[in-house]
Amino acid sequence: MFRDRRHAGELLAGLLGSYRGQARTMVLALPRGGVPVGAVVARDLGLPLDVFTVRKIGAPHQPELAIGAVAAGGVLVLDERATGSMNISRETLDAAVAREREELLRRERLYRGERPPLNLQGCTAILVDDGLATGYTMLAAVRAVRTQQPARVVVAVPVAPPSTIERLKSEADEIVCVHSTENMFAVGEFYEDFRQVTDDEVRATMNDID
Repeated sequence: MFRDRRHAGELLAGLLGSYRGQARTMVLALPRGGVPVGAVVARDLGLPLDVFTVRKIGAPHQPELAIGAVAAGGVLVLDERATGSMNISRETLDAAVAREREELLRRERLYRGERPPLNLQGCTAILVDDGLATGYTMLAAVRAVRTQQPARVVVAVPVAPPSTIERLKSEADEIVCVHSTENMFAVGEFYEDFRQVTDDEVRATMNDID
């Protein structure tokens, strides 16, 4: 059990010690919950921090159930089996994707402001979130980062089920996880304090590193 996202970041940083101060290495936090975790990881390892925006696509009648995700650069990941079993129409799915892409762009402008576009070619990118359930948001993030031809992509999270980690193994060069268990309903159950991270908190964190 993690006290909060800061505590989770401290434990995660402890497993990433080999990257401490490493040249051409960047921590990319997935907003919003991954930002306070990523900020601690970046601070403890002496690495630069930025955000990498990604949005979950929720099932029409179960918005908390991820059926896919969109990420910066136009990357789209869908669980075709889930969309088929739920009989989600193409029209409904297209509308959901368009809605999340619009929100993705809003957050990208809000969080990154005037920062230049990310250039990850030849770099090591450490993607950080506060935890994974289905893992579709992280999968979309990894694929989007890959389009920039980084030297290495590392997925780093405090908690995730083994099945999700297994799904990501063929996509990432390394996966670092503090606690892995299949017996999980939601990421929040592994935190004593899992309050929602706000847009203002994300912006404040990013402004602190400027």
